[in-house]
Amino acid sequence: MNEYYDAIIVGTGAAGLYCALNLPSRMKVLMITKQQADQSDSFLAQGGICMLRGEEDYDNYFEDTMRAGHYENNKKAVDLMIRSSNSIIRDLIRHNVTFERDANGELAFTREGAHSQPRILFYEDVTGKQITQTLLSEAQTRDNIEICEYMTMVDLIAKDNICGGVIIMDEKNNVYPVRSPYVVLACGGLGGLYKNSTNFPHIAGDGLGIAMKHQVVLEHLDYVQIHPTTLYSHKPGRRFLISESVRGEGALLYDKNGQRFTEELQPRDLLSQAIFAQMEKDDTEFVWEDMRPLGEETILKHFPNIFHRCMEEGFDPCKELIPVVPAQHYFMGGIQADLGSRTSMKGLYACGETSCNGVHGKNRLASNSLLESLVFARRVADDIIFAGKPEKCPVNTIDTSMYEDRDAILDGYHKMVWNEIERMKRA
Repeated sequence: MNEYYDAIIVGTGAAGLYCALNLPSRMKVLMITKQQADQSDSFLAQGGICMLRGEEDYDNYFEDTMRAGHYENNKKAVDLMIRSSNSIIRDLIRHNVTFERDANGELAFTREGAHSQPRILFYEDVTGKQITQTLLSEAQTRDNIEICEYMTMVDLIAKDNICGGVIIMDEKNNVYPVRSPYVVLACGGLGGLYKNSTNFPHIAGDGLGIAMKHQVVLEHLDYVQIHPTTLYSHKPGRRFLISESVRGEGALLYDKNGQRFTEELQPRDLLSQAIFAQMEKDDTEFVWEDMRPLGEETILKHFPNIFHRCMEEGFDPCKELIPVVPAQHYFMGGIQADLGSRTSMKGLYACGETSCNGVHGKNRLASNSLLESLVFARRVADDIIFAGKPEKCPVNTIDTSMYEDRDAILDGYHKMVWNEIERMKRA
């Protein structure tokens, strides 16, 4: 790791990788991640990625996204995301990303909750892994991209609202100031702050806390999405997601008496509320999901990962009901970013789940996350390429003695974020 790079990207999920791959080879790019490079939430995305299916689908797709977001979405951001979807998919295929195809070799589409029609591309039930691993593998071959694992951003180098790099610490508390005129925060959400979450526990809102410290504008930190169906388990740790696509393909939800109690394809927040209400009514810790209507062939072909995980927990989804419960899943708020993914600090960008550009409003529509991450990651790269000469951060020396205990520093940031979430809930 050097002391200077043309760009620094914090995070190795879909957003960070796609941003790096869209920067020119003449730029020396540093990517850092707290764990292994493949330990990002992008790898966990099961359902798929949305794509506009012709001009006749535009109004419906736009309305589906707005309705799910309770009409708090930024309409310009929604339009940009939808209009960019076809070029993003073409580019992913050019990068050798594989999607399921029908008997004629055409792209196959599935449907998820709150979508008016099938418009979701997928690869089995590991679409996020298929996309992100493909991008990671390519990034690892690029001579201009350096990926450093087990490195944690603990601060920004910034003064006069100009960003000039990051402060990084390794697991042994060694401190590394690294300078760059462009810093991209693509460090994910905040699921690690919650007891029950589908996210990796180390992704806990560090970037949000660091942004707060430097008075970078954030918004809607209380917009936290609960996914309605995760596999119920007594075991501690990350909750396993039962994809929205399962219900999109016909799975049903039952109460303790084996009776349907709600519409399975509602937006996630409304369905989660219905499940919580039914659990309280039945005095249970879960409800039942029935995958049997899909048929064994569809379950084994479309959802092999879900099938094997259910079997590991002692449930055969081809033959019996599986217990499901809502859990924290996604973060719609974050660091305020414009349509170029620029934040309120010069030289600092944010994309992916850590950003808030208004696409999702108050509640994200299923399978818009990967698309949104890629669209606005490419916007970062475009802005860096065409923005002109950056302003120079006036920080000449760094006092590294103030960074002694990485875990203690991160714990402080996590408390800042959690307290702000609670404050916003009370407001």
